[in-house]
Amino acid sequence: MSKVIFTIQYELKLDKKDEYLGVIKELKNLLNADGLESYSVYEIKGKPNHFQEVYTFNSLDSYEAFDDNQNERINILINKLNEMTVDNSTKYTTLLEVL
Repeated sequence: MSKVIFTIQYELKLDKKDEYLGVIKELKNLLNADGLESYSVYEIKGKPNHFQEVYTFNSLDSYEAFDDNQNERINILINKLNEMTVDNSTKYTTLLEVL
């Protein structure tokens, strides 16, 4: 089975970085879905307040089932993250492994 990498890139509103880091830390502790191999968050070099979340799934089936496995607390945290981002700055990418 081919792996799937799903990324979310966005810009935070000014003065939200400390709150963001707390929310993202809690989110990372809660994400443990079957088939989710890793979850990492990166700040983009040279672009203050620009971040990218990287989810690595062991298969397309695991990726497609991911939203079905989320609990209410994860949804609350994701909504908080959405409120901290600059409008229209979020970009999603889904990569399917070919080799």
